[in-house]
Amino acid sequence: MDRNPSPPSSDSEDEAVIAGDSIGSTVYSKHWLFNVLTKLIEIITPKKDEDSELNDEEEEMELDDDMENDICKVWDMSMDKDVALFLQEFNAPDIFMGVFARSRCPRLTEICVGILGNMACCQEVCIAISNNKNLGEMVLLRLCDSDSPTLLETSRLLLSCLSQSEVADIWVERFRESPSVYDCICFIMSSSTNVELLVKIGEVVDKLFDLDEDLMLDWIKKGSQWSVTQPVDDSPNESPVLKIVPCLLEATKQICSEKNSEGLDVYMHILQLLTTVDEGIQTIVQSPDNGKETWSLLHNLFCCELCQPDDPPIIVQEQKTLLASILSVLSAIFSSQSRQEFVKIEKNMPLIDSLIRVVRNLDECVKRSGDSLNKSKSEDPEKLEIVEEDFHLKIVKDICCELLSNMFQEMSKEHILEGLKQGHLNEEKCSCVFQNLLPLYLSSVKSFLEVLREADPTLADSLEKNFPSSKLQI
Repeated sequence: MDRNPSPPSSDSEDEAVIAGDSIGSTVYSKHWLFNVLTKLIEIITPKKDEDSELNDEEEEMELDDDMENDICKVWDMSMDKDVALFLQEFNAPDIFMGVFARSRCPRLTEICVGILGNMACCQEVCIAISNNKNLGEMVLLRLCDSDSPTLLETSRLLLSCLSQSEVADIWVERFRESPSVYDCICFIMSSSTNVELLVKIGEVVDKLFDLDEDLMLDWIKKGSQWSVTQPVDDSPNESPVLKIVPCLLEATKQICSEKNSEGLDVYMHILQLLTTVDEGIQTIVQSPDNGKETWSLLHNLFCCELCQPDDPPIIVQEQKTLLASILSVLSAIFSSQSRQEFVKIEKNMPLIDSLIRVVRNLDECVKRSGDSLNKSKSEDPEKLEIVEEDFHLKIVKDICCELLSNMFQEMSKEHILEGLKQGHLNEEKCSCVFQNLLPLYLSSVKSFLEVLREADPTLADSLEKNFPSSKLQI
């Protein structure tokens, strides 16, 4: 008799039967699950008279309502470790491979990938799935699917596997050996409007780049090559490969339009990872359009969305990881493209103002953290958390100071006069900058003071009084 996986009745005789039929310590029925998987096998096994017609019938199929309800129950059940292990023992992954190979029903494919994703949350099952070469290759092929729900579940499955240190290298190598995956991922990032999918595929890319710098370099280099896999109308044999940076920017714009902070964090971190290698910086700035678009997008995010004048100083605590990523990329672009029009100081005075505001807020947060530490009488989790927060804030501060130092060193008399006129610079703001730049960036402070003396001698004198000449060595 069929039973769905709902809890059993309280009848004692039924309980005795259920006890022998239950999966592990759950109340789910082995018999019911066998029945569902058997039906699934029947769906993907063509009858003899249908086999010859299979290749001619490419239209999508709908999943029977009863079967969809049952397989969705299996999807829910598979989050349980006992069920995941039982499915693995029953060779369910092999059945799902059959679905991937034969099914013309996107909903069924989505559900089966989703079940695998749940099963992969169990370490033992994840290792078994990852060591199945054929299954691994078929999972990667799902990234070329046109169905967004299937792509989402595939990304979730891949992220689960990449997050398991025991098998992460196996998956990184599979990505290396599957050239089409790069094109598929870039296509998703550049064209999808499904923010949930964009976030998840971004997490996969972020994890891949974090795990393997060589893979990141390979993907960077692909942007300068040509592909023979996607023909265009006027060139039947080749078309330009999608470049990683423009695709990342397109995904970021879509995520920003939905105000998805989680996704923004992910994509900014990917861009930050690119700037950790020279090739990554070059792929951002080698094209004036790429560099300008990246700079403009991040500049607007930083100056118009983050750490605004009416925000409390503590806001930098909430935004610290995002701030670190954005500022790292801006700093890398400014250092490598200082002669480009879009990074000229006269076009970026609001950026200097925003940087000073962040530094000032950081000083306030550090002061508050120090006060909290002084009040702490004993070791406790809150104290450890404060120390950790200070570490992250220091990273943001270091990046801010580096970028401010480079920008101050580029400022002319005209820039300073315009900054003073617009309110981006004044004595209080300059003092804040000096306090944080000294003594590490002494040369930048000296350079700025020399130019400031030409623009506003009174302000220069006042700053020198607050920061004595012996300290500045002027």
